[in-house]
Amino acid sequence: MFLHIDIDCFFISAERTINKNLLNCPAAVGSRSNLEIFSQQRRNIKLLNINSGAFVTPVFHSDFKKNFNNYFLDKNKIRGIITTASYEARAYGVKTAMPIAKALSLCPNLIVVPSNMSLYHKLSKKLFILLKKEIPQIEQYSIDEFFGIIDGWIENKDVEKFINYLKNKIYKELKLPVSIGAAKSKYIAKLATNKAKPFGVYIVNNQEEFIKDIPISNFPGIGKSFSKKLNQYGIKKLSDICNSKKLLYSWKLPGIELYNRVCAKNNGIIKKKEPKKSIGLSRTFDAIYEYNEIQRRVVIMGRHIAYMVHKAKVNPLRFDLKIYYNDGTKIKNGIQSNRIFNEHLFKESLVILLKNSWIENRGIIKIRVWVSNFSIKGNKTLSLLNHNEDLKQKQIDDAVSKLRNSFGLDILKNGNEI
Repeated sequence: MFLHIDIDCFFISAERTINKNLLNCPAAVGSRSNLEIFSQQRRNIKLLNINSGAFVTPVFHSDFKKNFNNYFLDKNKIRGIITTASYEARAYGVKTAMPIAKALSLCPNLIVVPSNMSLYHKLSKKLFILLKKEIPQIEQYSIDEFFGIIDGWIENKDVEKFINYLKNKIYKELKLPVSIGAAKSKYIAKLATNKAKPFGVYIVNNQEEFIKDIPISNFPGIGKSFSKKLNQYGIKKLSDICNSKKLLYSWKLPGIELYNRVCAKNNGIIKKKEPKKSIGLSRTFDAIYEYNEIQRRVVIMGRHIAYMVHKAKVNPLRFDLKIYYNDGTKIKNGIQSNRIFNEHLFKESLVILLKNSWIENRGIIKIRVWVSNFSIKGNKTLSLLNHNEDLKQKQIDDAVSKLRNSFGLDILKNGNEI
């Protein structure tokens, strides 16, 4: 039997653990693209644990105290989107990814608080530790979702009692409301959680009956394009998939996997955390036309990625930069390296990539930088020509990283970052 544990309205539920004024009222967490790393003021910016598994993308935070006025108001204009809304707010039509200004027009008494990633990371990690003590096999699926398997641990007749106990224990110890779905299939357990919300439990005893009227778009892994393809064959509900084995199998691997997952021919497994295959950052902002400012931002992003690489103890051999222009143009350029990674080398490479991606008189609205193709440090395939120079730079990086661990990533900057 698989369990799917989902924290209800996680970000706002997390905020309610420290702010009782948000209880039982329309409330939401909002966010903006984190441009704080580009600030020319000195701030104590630190990285949340890159290897925790709670976040898919790296999260940087600082001691800057955010509130509605200094975070969402920009020249008297409300910026940002809703990240999570409470059930009370959803009753007014407030939704995730909705502009905050629109949300306030729908619900004038809505309380919107800035995101606090450090708090969410901390609570997600605490919940993972709690679950590990209660269930032998746990997988962190996202920051607010977990899978567990209880076969051989909890007898079928005791499943309902156990998951109610688990739900109540989590709320008692962490003040987080969770909903729990249970089924023989991992994928159906995730669907069952939708039936359990909010703050409830749901056990699927008869899977065939359970999936009969569920739209295919509700199933995890079926996106818009796949839904459109299925609809062309009259497949609109999950039960239609189970009645279309021959068709789905004719689509080879994607169709076979979908059929087996929906119809419980493949019940799934609890996955172990896989090592990262790339490390990167992206930032979106209002259009910028000045080359020097874009170069400054690219180099700053390079500094942050270099710090993450050092923390992850990997040696990337591939550097990539993607530039998004305000006319829809996207330009991607990359460099293959054969050297020991260091911050100086990486920043120099990014400047070269930017020059190759630059278009005069066009505004840039987004930058994405990432590294990949990890190799073992000191591998013999790395450049012998630059070996001594790279080792010296690595020693510098080690010393700088120690300072940044203690005083934040802004403690040391290049001249062209200011």
